Amino acid sequence: MTNPPPRTTEPAIIDDPVVLVVDDDVSMREALKGLFRSVGLRVDVFDSTADLLRGKLPDAPSCLVLDIRLPGVSGLDFQTDLAAAGIEIPIIFMTGHGDIPMSVQAMKAGAVDFLTKPFRQQEMIHAVNKALAADRKRREQLATLGELRTLYQSLTNRERDVMAQVTLGSRNKRIASQLGISEVTVKVHRVHVMRKMKAESLAELVRIADLLGVGTGKFTRN
Repeated sequence: MTNPPPRTTEPAIIDDPVVLVVDDDVSMREALKGLFRSVGLRVDVFDSTADLLRGKLPDAPSCLVLDIRLPGVSGLDFQTDLAAAGIEIPIIFMTGHGDIPMSVQAMKAGAVDFLTKPFRQQEMIHAVNKALAADRKRREQLATLGELRTLYQSLTNRERDVMAQVTLGSRNKRIASQLGISEVTVKVHRVHVMRKMKAESLAELVRIADLLGVGTGKFTRN
């Protein structure tokens, strides 16, 4: 097992989607660079995973087109290392060898696709578009979660207690009994929770609580 790659700090801020290509074959790198640029995609190419990690991962929707057989760290090992380091980026594997066990392992570990060389250009473009869409959705969800955590931090401790009970389905009378406060006070706290969490309905508040892990012990303030 290779050492997990370090997280990159102070990522480069790029608005457009980025395709990262790692292949030790210079002709393949240049061919893929030309292909992705021809459809308007930004692309950066590298001859090894070490070369990739010398730079900063883009702060934009991105995906990794990765040769499975590389000198030193293999593509599969690098996939494992990225996961261990908590770095989430959709991966499309390429190989010149039709190795079914490898493809199964890669897909089970979360790869978007596994293409055998030579592949059709449209196959690669389709796989990359799918990967970029997935990463864009992931980034949007993370942004939403960050906003919800900020809103949750604005609640008082008592409001958090009420929110946890309300979203678990408890009625005002039961909440008042459990927390040792009046029903009127519970109702006031509920109003404050709905306003601060920007929830327009109880169903929406429940969804927010589920995303945050409120009431499940999964919520973290980091």
